[in-house]
Amino acid sequence: MKRTTLALAALLAASASSTSWADSQFKLLVLAIPNKYHYEYIPIARESLERLGKLHSFDFTWSNKTDTFDGDLRQYAAVVFMNTPGEELNPAQRKKFEDYMRAGGNAIVVHRAAITPPNNWVWYEKLVGRTVGVHPMVQTGVVTVVDKGFPATYGIPDRWIWSDEFYVTTNPYKVKINTVLGVDESSYDPRKIWPGQVSEPMGKDHPIAWYHQVEQGRVFVTTLGHNGEMYRDPQYLTHLLGGIYWAATGKGQLR
Repeated sequence: MKRTTLALAALLAASASSTSWADSQFKLLVLAIPNKYHYEYIPIARESLERLGKLHSFDFTWSNKTDTFDGDLRQYAAVVFMNTPGEELNPAQRKKFEDYMRAGGNAIVVHRAAITPPNNWVWYEKLVGRTVGVHPMVQTGVVTVVDKGFPATYGIPDRWIWSDEFYVTTNPYKVKINTVLGVDESSYDPRKIWPGQVSEPMGKDHPIAWYHQVEQGRVFVTTLGHNGEMYRDPQYLTHLLGGIYWAATGKGQLR
């Protein structure tokens, strides 16, 4: 009996040790509301994020409703706008998010979340850092690493063949961003767009992922991530995880 008790105690101790190693390092709030062009990605992205959370010991609250912003945002190391722009928030929720950022909160903006109507919420436009105009059709192009010292580029080749909508952006508010990834416009057709629309090249300076400081917090933006299958791609997930890790912790960046 004594031997059985000792064995059980040892097993419980081992279990407790294992649990302590798996303690969450941080918690995210992920807002993912389905829309006309972005909905198939949702179950795929959620499953991949769950797997990454288990692997890297972080938690998240996944929501398709903005009422999560009515709660206490201070519990979250970062808010992820996953293909869902801030325009979805009502005025009270917008103020809560602004207050969260002013208090040192952080944000990650993914693909469609970077597109918001001009002058609808100027503060959010400045948080994104660039204003998205048009974007060519999904094409295969060469993504280039601009900042090798930023975590969202670790594991990404210097010239990365990728297929996506390469957003064309402007900077009406003169926001300073730090470019992480660019795209080589000679590797695809920047003018290939839908009838009735016009898309012009941006030239050599064509950022598609970046970071900057907003209020008292960190913001990481990636305009990649149009297709649902991309959220299964190991290199894309490495890119996204690097941005999340930096935004949530402020760590991992080479100076």
